Amino acid sequence: VQLQASGGGLVQAGDSLRLSCAASGRSFARYFMGWFRQASGKERESVATINLSGSVTNYAGSVKGRFVISRDNVKNMVYLQMNSLKPEDTAVYYCAADLNWISSASHPSYWGQGTQVTVSS
Repeated sequence: VQLQASGGGLVQAGDSLRLSCAASGRSFARYFMGWFRQASGKERESVATINLSGSVTNYAGSVKGRFVISRDNVKNMVYLQMNSLKPEDTAVYYCAADLNWISSASHPSYWGQGTQVTVSS
């Protein structure tokens, strides 16, 4: 599967932003999906993950209650709705896919190219 993330940009603290990830191929529904981020000088971290049907999600503690991951298996899309953004959310955001559940310790097999999110204070 090939992934292409989009939707990043420069916003102010408290604003919202929605990231999108388009997946190629006809087997999208077989892949668990996730969003990761990497801030400058820091290690990449898991932000949110979602199961095959979209019925189960998991979030990093730092974004729980502010971010929502969702997927559309008809459109082959996964989204990350980010609300109440904070300067510490500034990072390059990546979507990822794997045939197995993506945990915070996972190394997914497939990655998108990343989209920059910058939150000014």
